[in-house]
Order: sequence, then C-alpha cells, then structure tokens
Amino acid sequence: MQLVANESRSSVNDIQLVTRVVAGDAAAERELYETYVDRIYRLAFRLAGDDELARDFTQATFIRAFEKIGSFRGESSLSTWLHSIGVSVALNGLRKTKRLKTREAPMEEGLMVGVASIEAEPDLKDRLRRAIDSLSDKYRTVFVMHDVEGYTHEEISETLGIPIGTSKSHLFQARGKLRVALADFAPEWVS
Repeated sequence: MQLVANESRSSVNDIQLVTRVVAGDAAAERELYETYVDRIYRLAFRLAGDDELARDFTQATFIRAFEKIGSFRGESSLSTWLHSIGVSVALNGLRKTKRLKTREAPMEEGLMVGVASIEAEPDLKDRLRRAIDSLSDKYRTVFVMHDVEGYTHEEISETLGIPIGTSKSHLFQARGKLRVALADFAPEWVS
C-alpha cells in the first residue's frame, strides 16, 4: 500500500507543479527542469552517443515540454510524459542529422553521469558499441531504455506509445541480435 500512496502523492505533486508552471511560476519551471534534466540528458546521450547532440536534444525536450505543458492532463506521470517528448526529440533529431550509425562516444560514457566507471575488455566494449549501433531504431531504443537506463516495460510502453508486449518483444529481439553479434565473447562471460 505504501507504493500506491507514494504514486498518488507523486501524481498530486506533478499536477501541482504543472499548475504552477502553467500559471507562470518561474520557481516551478526551475524545479521541473532540475528534477528531470539529468535523466532526460542520460537518455538522450545513450540514444545519440554524442554529448553535444544529447545537450541539444535535452534543451529541445524542455523547450517543447514548456510549450506544451498546458496539454499535460495527468493521465500518465509527468516523468513519462517528459520522457516520451525526449525520446521523440532524440529520434527525430538523429534522423535529421543522419548520425544514427556514426556514434562518436562509447555507450559506457553515459555511465559517467553520477556513477563510477565500469571497465571491460576493450575489444568487447568496441564490439558491444557497434552491435548496439547496428540495431534498428525500435530495438535499440527499447534496449537502451530497459537494459541501460532501467525503465520498466510499462514506462517504455507509455513513453513510446507501444503495447507492453511489443516492448518486451523488441527487447527480446535486441538481446538476441546482440547475443549473436557477441557470440565469440561468450566463453569470457562464463568464466
């Protein structure tokens, strides 16, 4: 029951925060931005693989969110609403820049935001980066959101506007493609 109480308290706080933002309260705008900017940036960075693009996508996400804040109805959490905008901005931005397949930064650099570095064998890191980059948009997005960022299938479903089963299927397909691409490293993982 504690989880339900926290969720309803959070949704009440979201509604109050949005109401204050809509009313033009600059402190509320700052609070909304500071509460969500790190997670939006991490998601954008992991999708784009480039700090400059991730910063641009994060900024564009908040610009669009503040433009559309009056349309937030509380049917999903504020976090889910913002992340759906962020994913849309990042994927559309990547299509426009045509840099989707030319990631400039390794995936693990996204781990540096608030977390210690994780070391892996250099060949494995490079192969993993290339394998993730080779996934189609739909598989890579779900893989990054679920396995890298820790979103639940329910959150991915709401954010991307796809059924939960589709999210699970895309994750299963992404993992399978990564297993095939990295099969020659399997003995290292077992030992």
